[in-house]
Amino acid sequence: MSRDEALARFAQVLASVTGVDPAGVTLQTTFAADLGVDSLAMLDIVVTAEDQFGLLISDDEVPRFRTVGDAVDSIVHAAAIGPV
Repeated sequence: MSRDEALARFAQVLASVTGVDPAGVTLQTTFAADLGVDSLAMLDIVVTAEDQFGLLISDDEVPRFRTVGDAVDSIVHAAAIGPV
């Protein structure tokens, strides 16, 4: 999966959880400052992304997600390893 494809799909996840316009989501979009995502919303985002992409995101990685790009890179890496 390409980074662009992962971004487009992840933007849809963000739209479903936060109501943000997916067209405005970039790799530089920050979860806290730009989207107002708190820890509970982040859990919803992670679970929804895991379902959407058919993979597991390590609990150790989630605190490192500052930007959408951080999450997308994790998804692309996990997808390269293979589905759950």
